[in-house]
Amino acid sequence: MFTFRTLNFEKLSKEVNPLPTLASSKKRMRQAERARLRNKSTRSSLRTSLKKILETNSKEEAEALINRTQSIIDKTAKKGVIHRNAAARYKSRVRRHVADLES
Repeated sequence: MFTFRTLNFEKLSKEVNPLPTLASSKKRMRQAERARLRNKSTRSSLRTSLKKILETNSKEEAEALINRTQSIIDKTAKKGVIHRNAAARYKSRVRRHVADLES
């Protein structure tokens, strides 16, 4: 099936139905694609840092990672990639995990 990830309007056949005809719609699709690629890297770094800290079993390692992880969570929410309530939930989960670890 055709995906809209790499759009080239001149090369697309007429069989693909939901293509935009208005110039503003085409521009909006280009903007949405660029935003998707930007958000993808931000979301990926967020997930990686969350995975690192939640898989840690050492309190010292977790405390070393907590500031960086919370910073990444805040930046991701500020950019609008995740909702601020989701950011609060992630930070709470991370802090609770670190508090539950034994030295």
